[in-house]
Amino acid sequence: MAGILAKKVEMTRVIKDNKFVPITVLEVPAMKVVGHKTLERDGYSAVVVGVVHTKQEAKLREGKNGMNASDFVHITEFAVDEAELVSHEVGSDVTAGALEGIEMVSITGTSKGRGFAGAMKRHNFHGWPATHGSKFHRALGSIGNRKPTRTHKGKKMHGHMGCETVTLKKIPVELLNVGANLIGLRGPIPGGRHSLVQIIF
Repeated sequence: MAGILAKKVEMTRVIKDNKFVPITVLEVPAMKVVGHKTLERDGYSAVVVGVVHTKQEAKLREGKNGMNASDFVHITEFAVDEAELVSHEVGSDVTAGALEGIEMVSITGTSKGRGFAGAMKRHNFHGWPATHGSKFHRALGSIGNRKPTRTHKGKKMHGHMGCETVTLKKIPVELLNVGANLIGLRGPIPGGRHSLVQIIF
């Protein structure tokens, strides 16, 4: 499979080669293969997976009345080759075991929302002098030009910060516990606790 969904738990650290390595622990929730996208019908091939609603886990485990959209909290799809669709049957479980043998992954998640932020917080500006009579401490400074007499598009200014889709590539997999459905990835991951992220491999 080309990807799975995981829920961010927290950050911790592990010992590797006598060094502390910071990792983010992710939990793979109960997921099932919901359907397939085929090249002939949809123009591309993909596997559609869904995160099972907690109240529906027992029902789907017993296979009662098939699957409905209301049984899932979140549904997404991952692009795969047409030949790989056969190995992912509709209704089969998706676990952390899909990452066995994978060393590097890509992560896609939504960053934390920070609301309306100033330029120093949003763009890491160093600010103005704090002493010696300065009356400009956290101000943005000049934003205009003489020509053209307008503000350029994309100018780094104060404004809404966060709540953006962030993708990190080549993240090492430091921990994999298939029994507990836990994954440990090196470094921080975008999003808050309990937020869903896509692990693409």
